[in-house]
Amino acid sequence: MLSKEKNELLTRTGPGTPAGEVLRSCWQPVALSKELPIDGAPLPVRIMGEDLVLFRNEEGVPGLLGIHCAHRGADLSYGRVENGGLRCIYHGWLFDSCGSCLEIPAEPAGSNFRKSIRQPSYPVVERGEIIFGYLGAGEPPAFPDIEVLNVPESHRYVSKYYCECNYLQGNEGNIDPSHSSYLHRIFDEGDAAKYKVVKGGSLTANDLQGKDVAPTIETEKTEFGLRVYTVRDMDHDKMYLKVSNYVFPNFSAVPGPTVGDGYIVNWHVPIDDTHHWRYSFIFRRSQPIEKEWFLKENQETMHPNFMPVRNRENRYLQDREEMKTKTYSGVGTSFAVHDVVAIEGMGPVQDRTQEHLTSADKVIIQARQVLEKAIIELKENKNERSTKEDHNLYADLRVVSEVLPKGTDFKAHFRSKYLDV
Repeated sequence: MLSKEKNELLTRTGPGTPAGEVLRSCWQPVALSKELPIDGAPLPVRIMGEDLVLFRNEEGVPGLLGIHCAHRGADLSYGRVENGGLRCIYHGWLFDSCGSCLEIPAEPAGSNFRKSIRQPSYPVVERGEIIFGYLGAGEPPAFPDIEVLNVPESHRYVSKYYCECNYLQGNEGNIDPSHSSYLHRIFDEGDAAKYKVVKGGSLTANDLQGKDVAPTIETEKTEFGLRVYTVRDMDHDKMYLKVSNYVFPNFSAVPGPTVGDGYIVNWHVPIDDTHHWRYSFIFRRSQPIEKEWFLKENQETMHPNFMPVRNRENRYLQDREEMKTKTYSGVGTSFAVHDVVAIEGMGPVQDRTQEHLTSADKVIIQARQVLEKAIIELKENKNERSTKEDHNLYADLRVVSEVLPKGTDFKAHFRSKYLDV
């Protein structure tokens, strides 16, 4: 468990909060690229308790500004995109993507007053069909060099999912290896495309997780956060290894639908302290990904505005008959829906003073320690995480799912096969 004070330390992300400052010191997703088409309307964005506006100028360049006009506070998300910037509809003040004031129409000819005006603005990078923003102080760190953001667009599927709870309980769900033996169990594996027998084994990953509900779990500290090894028994002479990752400060990289040929990144971005967006990136290395399949699942689980079809108000449309023969949870086969039922059920901000952690929760405990250490270092100006352009914190980020002979030294195997190359 955590003390009330430590729980507050890790979960509060508004301006000036310790965890908020840590998250602001890193690049964060602010929108999907498809939410901001050229000639589209400005997009109001709320992130870590701050209200901003995202727009794309006529040349397609995105800009992220404070939402309230520097003149008299009007909402710039209703503004006009024109003349290379965003124009407030109240008095016509025009701002470019860097926050410079280009025009104040009511000023007399020859006035230079506009040059003294700066609209709050934040650096943005568009990569991997996502628009990222840097909300921290000073120069931004190097942009995350993560494989999923660098593959061709045809090999990647991106989406986001609205969660009515704090970001931390969302991200902690990704790095909890034992919950998949229950929450995500499917009894009826009718969709052969989704539930394939793992290469080299005789069972699907779904059946393996149901067979061995007490896996061996080990961790390693890395430059990017934590590497997580999960080993389950398979046949009498085989074992199943999964390697997933907690990536500081608020995302994870785990095996997913493209197991063995890619992975999934889930990035949990606070809207405020009681709501967040889960941005998901799925990719396949060897060939284009089946976007139609993922799109169909998303259309079944969320509305066009990314609000979930199954939610707390309708009790996630849980079906008790389905629980008897089809799924453990009774809320369909979408893992995203399963996770939301669990994490939202903890309350808007989980009260971690009431939890009772076991040895299976070691990843959760260590991830919290990594985040707490970063908060302390940032407060003491001792943050040692590199921001050099030539230093890639994610060079050793690997996601693995494979069958090995029982008794294999899985850590040594991982290092020799995936790192020492």
